[in-house]
Amino acid sequence: MNSKIAAPIRVFIIDDHRSILWGLERLIDSGRPAMQVVGTATNCTEALKRLDETAPNVILLDIDLGSENGVEEIPNLLARTRAKILVLTGLRDESMHDKAVLAGASGVVEKEAPAETILGAITKVHEGQLWLDRVATGRIFLEFSRDKTVPSADPERMKIASLTDREREVVSIAATQAGANAKAIAEMLFISEHTLRNHLTSIYDKLQVANRLELFAYAHKHGLAKASMTAKVTNSHA
Repeated sequence: MNSKIAAPIRVFIIDDHRSILWGLERLIDSGRPAMQVVGTATNCTEALKRLDETAPNVILLDIDLGSENGVEEIPNLLARTRAKILVLTGLRDESMHDKAVLAGASGVVEKEAPAETILGAITKVHEGQLWLDRVATGRIFLEFSRDKTVPSADPERMKIASLTDREREVVSIAATQAGANAKAIAEMLFISEHTLRNHLTSIYDKLQVANRLELFAYAHKHGLAKASMTAKVTNSHA
């Protein structure tokens, strides 16, 4: 029997309201030993100075930070850390939610959501899943299609032709199982997570995409998925 206890998910919170920081810190620490707060900040400038020392797995980010635009700061945060970003917001503006995900966030959860939903979203994002409902996934996919218009089909055909048969299979599974984490995808392919990561690194390089969300959009746009967009995404309203 394996008695090894998984390390807690290390969460860093960014919110410009200290009372909300206080409440979120206690909410997340109530999830111990599964997760713990390793740092808080009231803005991204402050947070960027502390990412190295705190080494978070998940950054819980409010995108309405007053003097800062949280959406615009997402690429800066991602450039400094390997942590996943989960947007926690009181804004109901769907376009802002979509912009956050397009900027690199792994999902969006509303501040009014039940405590168990927020804790569940942190866990799923840490596991590599996207915390989006189906409607949001559809909107974001269409946005990718509009923004990433291919000027010529030839360069894309050359990229796709460079994929090995195994890499095509990985792309197909990743595109039809957007909500599945790395472990689940590896099991579907009968390979290790390490081998899967190697395949994805090669695929990202060949197709010139940055992450699984971009790969998802690229695969559907260029017919590399097994079926139409029926990805199993995590539904925050389920």
